[in-house]
Amino acid sequence: MSDLSYAEVSAKLQQRWPEHKIEPTLDRVRRLVELLGDPQKTYPVVHLTGTNGKTSTARMVDALVREAGLRTGRFTSPHLESVRERITLDGEPISEQRFVDTYAEIAPYLDVVDAEQEHPLSFFEVMTAMAFAVFADAPVDVAIVEVGLGGTWDSTNVADGTVSVVTPVAVDHAHILGSDPVTIAKDKSGIIKPGGTTVMAQQSLDVFEVLLRKAAEVGSQVAREGIEFGIVSRSVAVGGQLISIKGLGGEYDDIFLPLHGEYQAHNAATAVAAVEALFGASAQTEGRVTTELVQAGFAEVTSPGRMEVVRTSPTIIVDAAHNPHGAEATAATVSEAFAFQPLIGVLGCMKDKDVYGVLEAYEPIMETVVCTRNSFVDRSMPAEELGELAAEVFGEDRVLVRPHLIDAIDDAIRLAEENAIALGTGGVLITGSVVTAGEARALLVRKPKKTDSKPGDEQ
Repeated sequence: MSDLSYAEVSAKLQQRWPEHKIEPTLDRVRRLVELLGDPQKTYPVVHLTGTNGKTSTARMVDALVREAGLRTGRFTSPHLESVRERITLDGEPISEQRFVDTYAEIAPYLDVVDAEQEHPLSFFEVMTAMAFAVFADAPVDVAIVEVGLGGTWDSTNVADGTVSVVTPVAVDHAHILGSDPVTIAKDKSGIIKPGGTTVMAQQSLDVFEVLLRKAAEVGSQVAREGIEFGIVSRSVAVGGQLISIKGLGGEYDDIFLPLHGEYQAHNAATAVAAVEALFGASAQTEGRVTTELVQAGFAEVTSPGRMEVVRTSPTIIVDAAHNPHGAEATAATVSEAFAFQPLIGVLGCMKDKDVYGVLEAYEPIMETVVCTRNSFVDRSMPAEELGELAAEVFGEDRVLVRPHLIDAIDDAIRLAEENAIALGTGGVLITGSVVTAGEARALLVRKPKKTDSKPGDEQ
């Protein structure tokens, strides 16, 4: 047992390169896992990339695999409130003690790699190695691993996925990955590995072409949403939606998914196909994934910070959408699942995102937007600057500026309640960044407290 405290380990990790600072190489992390005995090779991996939907899909895969009786490890990013959320065993974040002990076990090897390489290991590289080590030590039957950013050069790509999953590809991190979906897809296709199966969510035709070409080059089997699998039907239900899925090995009817939004239905279909591929969908294995398993696995699935209702009277929703593609999906979901009159938005965005595109996505559904800022002072857009952009999209009379998040939330609640007297039921949507969603969630779900570490770059 280590003498280090959890706070000390968190501080040491935060002193490393932040995860939004990328150098396109796997040399450091490959050397580290080599010194650790390549723990990522001791279990089958479901590896997920894409622009939006990765974390929700990973959580669904996790739920289904656990329902099948297997022990799971899940690595996702970024976190909402606690860095331990990134590494889970059987669906639960690892304990503070396990987090500290794992860091202490690999710390000597960090020093070796830091000394050998031109640049020291980054925060995300160390977290990736910690996750792989935790999973090997547990041990897990299956690891579900989400890329941090991109694919080819992402630290997680030292693992070879038995199943590679590509959720919808759109433009995000353009300054790193490229300014169009095709260029971005080329980088993300780097997780497609020989001998595995690639499960592709709905994509544009040109993105499909990129992914199919890579799969053919390396000899990966392919399952495409809309062809080999997909959504047969969906309808809005209280607390979520009722869906029927055509899978790779069968059809699964009348599945209640306790998450809102058409995009979550598509994530669910992708997750089912990924688990079927993992188990080997064929005539011989047909029946291992059953309607009963899918129903039970999805019954309790959650996706914190994704269209999550954190309070009622008025209804307050936090959502981590941070690019136009995600914001458009969130806006459509709010319109479908809720009848807010009015909807008041609270927006806090990172300045390296397409903020104008996010504002345009929300303008049709928000009566007023309250512009604020999260605690990432170096990366978040100042509230005043966000307010100026919002005024161009919404008009000045529909924009408020409140630099502090708690003040922005208070004003949004007040506006929702006051205007709802005449119009109906008011609601508040807090969005624009994973960090904003996480900090709002900490304020609203329980009493405010200092989190053990800050969230990282949103994906």
